[in-house]
Amino acid sequence: MYILGIDTSCDDTSIAILEIKNLKLEILSNVVSSQVKLHAKYGGVYPFLAKREHQKNLPVVLKKTTKNIDISKIDLIGVTIGPGLEPCLWQGINFAKDLAEKLNKPIVPVNHIEAHILANFLDYQTRQRNLFPAICLVVSGGHTQLILMRDIGKYRLIGETRDDAAGECFDKVARILGLGYPGGPAIAVTVANLKPKTYNLKPKLPRPMIYQKNYDFSFSGLKTAVLYDFRSRSQKIKKSKIYIQEMAAEVQQAIIDVLIYKTIKAAKDFRVKSIILGGGVAANDELRRQFALNLKSEILNLKFLVPPKIFCTDNAAMVAATACFHQEDYYLPTTLPPSAGPYLKNWQKIKANASLRI
Repeated sequence: MYILGIDTSCDDTSIAILEIKNLKLEILSNVVSSQVKLHAKYGGVYPFLAKREHQKNLPVVLKKTTKNIDISKIDLIGVTIGPGLEPCLWQGINFAKDLAEKLNKPIVPVNHIEAHILANFLDYQTRQRNLFPAICLVVSGGHTQLILMRDIGKYRLIGETRDDAAGECFDKVARILGLGYPGGPAIAVTVANLKPKTYNLKPKLPRPMIYQKNYDFSFSGLKTAVLYDFRSRSQKIKKSKIYIQEMAAEVQQAIIDVLIYKTIKAAKDFRVKSIILGGGVAANDELRRQFALNLKSEILNLKFLVPPKIFCTDNAAMVAATACFHQEDYYLPTTLPPSAGPYLKNWQKIKANASLRI
């Protein structure tokens, strides 16, 4: 069985093809066209500019994805319907509908948050590892959520950010410090170049909501604290390499401290068997390293899953994998006759939902 996935939830145009073979998912092709350079000068994504680029890129990306694959072999199409930027989501959805009509194949609507979680299941057999219940931390530019996962398709949102997501905080702080966009990778590179022996200014930032008796997050105040500190410094210090490095290090550590503490607290409270990470911020080396160290130091007998970095950021392989696990939720093209069955669902009813919840 061949599954084609499409993702246009934000500023990456991505199409992938997976094959289910011997109870394994094999990625045959996974092409991502990034718009980072286009939006970098704005310090963030402009939805209608991104929409225009998706419209231009989708046919090109499809051609690259199917270069060595007969597209007529596709059995199922998975497409992200939300959450995300609505103008961008519609580009992928309409493209999927056109493709479904040409190929006369069904579509599976995919939740982008679930796809980030199931990026950990691209080997298909991960599910058999006695992982559930699990606590999932989905952390990206637009989302920071803690989700209790009983099984694939069975989720309960237990905590989320009340304002800025962690990735959004990274972007805003990077803009303040003049580090460029996207902020997370820029800050990580800056911190990697910091030498401990030169760490003398030691700016101290708050760890928002870390000890509150809930599983929610708030990173807006952290960004504001950086702004106030930056404004209070002399021009000489503001422009100094060491100050920028130290502040970047403190911001990264503050975010990591909150994410790890809240996630481990939830894991203990709900007595889970696993912690699962997903989302663009999960690609941060220091976050991954400190998560592993904390789980080891607390002697928690928990499985720890985090996708390869290439599958942390937005990609269509995780969308195709999610469609694989929800094959029964398909929508059919109108070209099929009513005799196809009493549960015939018209894929024209599939719509974008920018605020889709898990």
